[in-house]
Amino acid sequence: MTKILEQIDAWVWGPPLLVLLVGTGIYLTIRLGVLQVFKLPLALRYLFAKEEEGAQGDVSSFAALCTALAATIGTGNIVGVATAIKAGGPGALFWMWVAAFFGMATKYGEGLLAVKYRVVDDNGQMSGGPMYYIERGLGKKWLAKMFALFGIGVAFFGIGTFPQVNAIAEATKITFQLPVVVASIIITVLVALVTLGGIKSIAKVAEILVPFMAVFYILGSLIILGLHIKLLPQTIALVVKSAFTPTAATGGFLGATMMFALRNGVARGVFSNESGLGSAPIASAAAKTNSCVEQGLISMTGTFIDTLIVCTMTGLVLIMTGAWQGNLEGAQMTNAAFSQGLPGIGAFIVTIGLIFFAFTTILGWNYYGERCTEYLFGVKGIKPYKYIFIVLVAMGALLKLDTIWILADIVNGLMAIPNLIGLIGLSGVIVAETKGYFAQIKKGKSLSRTETFLPGNK
Repeated sequence: MTKILEQIDAWVWGPPLLVLLVGTGIYLTIRLGVLQVFKLPLALRYLFAKEEEGAQGDVSSFAALCTALAATIGTGNIVGVATAIKAGGPGALFWMWVAAFFGMATKYGEGLLAVKYRVVDDNGQMSGGPMYYIERGLGKKWLAKMFALFGIGVAFFGIGTFPQVNAIAEATKITFQLPVVVASIIITVLVALVTLGGIKSIAKVAEILVPFMAVFYILGSLIILGLHIKLLPQTIALVVKSAFTPTAATGGFLGATMMFALRNGVARGVFSNESGLGSAPIASAAAKTNSCVEQGLISMTGTFIDTLIVCTMTGLVLIMTGAWQGNLEGAQMTNAAFSQGLPGIGAFIVTIGLIFFAFTTILGWNYYGERCTEYLFGVKGIKPYKYIFIVLVAMGALLKLDTIWILADIVNGLMAIPNLIGLIGLSGVIVAETKGYFAQIKKGKSLSRTETFLPGNK
């Protein structure tokens, strides 16, 4: 079964999808004038701006970003980075950076379109994301349905359940000697309590946990990097050099070509920051805002925080401590790196970080799958979906790690394809909205934040 899944995974994540993913980001970067560099300070300012009065939406823009970050900052930042570097060498981290840089432009476009084409469902909640901008913007309902179907697949069998629960159970077993079955029961009960409350309940938990967990993990990583600061220049040099040359076999590492490093870096980068996947815009659509451009900018900061900060911290610690060359993998490998870098408390930083990261990812993906279900089956499908999701969470700790990551990779790739087609097809809308917005600011006009520069807003 694993061999069959590996063949499917290699086909899905072959050169065409890698070119489509990074190519979409490059294309939008060029058309938007490298917006992810020049407008990042503005985006960070909007992130903490006061909520606008009378704006439509279910949660604040900050809460929507926290919900998106809850789903993106997960095992990909701890286990995924370790898996990528183990398979592709230190160079995989470089390709994560490249994918994230261009992915910021992709994430901007996703957030913009999510707000522009969102609708209100029969329960009075905001619904948006690729299925809506593909249908309402491109007029391709069949493609929108395909995205929603793959979205449910990712929630059920990909990022949303198995890798997260498995990672929590493994980490708590290693650090706290907690039996896998006990960890699985606790996770399932907590997920059920939060997710049955809907987006407002999820966003409320995400607003509290996401900033705390990110700061906690980053501070722990910075302490280790600070204690080994002399090794930092040669670590970065190794990352860059390994990205373009085959890495020699050492320890349990069998060697990696540049293409293998690139493939693992991009695939794990997408697993972590989800740029181009089409998931984050589902959360962005719930934001209380009337400006699709501003929400796009706020969404863009998600990739910056997730990969260029959090994943980088993990990657540098793994390489600097030499843990990537050992026989361990996944959470155990990261655990060993932090234990070596910060004896005594390093393992606890990884375990606590992993528990929070993975738990919030489960919450975020529960919401994404719910919106995809609502699109395909209406509000009547939401409750059955949630019950199935909770059952799958309960099963997550019992599956083999290798099989989990391969299955997650496959459904992730399939979900990305319809979304990327939608982004390229609607790139003209993204550019026109962006130019219109910044032209008004240049003129010194105070925007009401309700303006749109093309027809299509609700």
